[in-house]
Amino acid sequence: MNNPLKAIRVMLADDHTLVRAGIRALLEKLPGVEVVGEAGDGREVLNLVKLHRPDVVLMDISMPGLNGLEAATRMAREFPDVRVLILSMHNNEEYAWRALKAGAVGYLLKKAATAELETALQQVVHGEIYLSREISTRLVKKFPLQGIADRKSPLEELTGRQREILQLIAEGQNTKGIAEILKVSPKTVEYHRMKLMDCLNIHNVPGLVRFALRVGLLPQEKLAAG
Repeated sequence: MNNPLKAIRVMLADDHTLVRAGIRALLEKLPGVEVVGEAGDGREVLNLVKLHRPDVVLMDISMPGLNGLEAATRMAREFPDVRVLILSMHNNEEYAWRALKAGAVGYLLKKAATAELETALQQVVHGEIYLSREISTRLVKKFPLQGIADRKSPLEELTGRQREILQLIAEGQNTKGIAEILKVSPKTVEYHRMKLMDCLNIHNVPGLVRFALRVGLLPQEKLAAG
């Protein structure tokens, strides 16, 4: 995929400016790595990927508006040549499994050493899958390889639009606000909200918020802030 002499073009996606600055500083010290852009949410990263066409997107899961897993799903469909490497604080095989199902090709913990970050970048850009060592063994034990493809999470029962609206509802957006963000009519938002409530059998906003927290659409710190 890449000429060995060609720099690996990396884009960062994380909603914390200081975290991005720290990761960027590490990346810029690595030989043969070029940072081509930064994004603070899933929608922004999709727009920037279209503009810059990086080799790898180094992306957090928990981002406002459109989370990293949903962004990875869209990227796999719209930009199949771009490799998504999830960089997450969640030391949890469930998140890693969901990331791979979403189309990511790697899952790296934020506490990883710089040498591991370099290894992960090299592997994914050459077509391999990379999982942090702490995650890989537990992932295979919990989700045997023959069952990974068939196993579905509750989120996968929803459409992409329903997942998007669920996240925005959980973040406190009302129907009008969601319609403006998604550039659709309020009636369209109401329709998708009704459908996702029926699918989940959850018929009130507090219940949707609790579900979003449970499945990782909404970071736990949001619960403390609320």
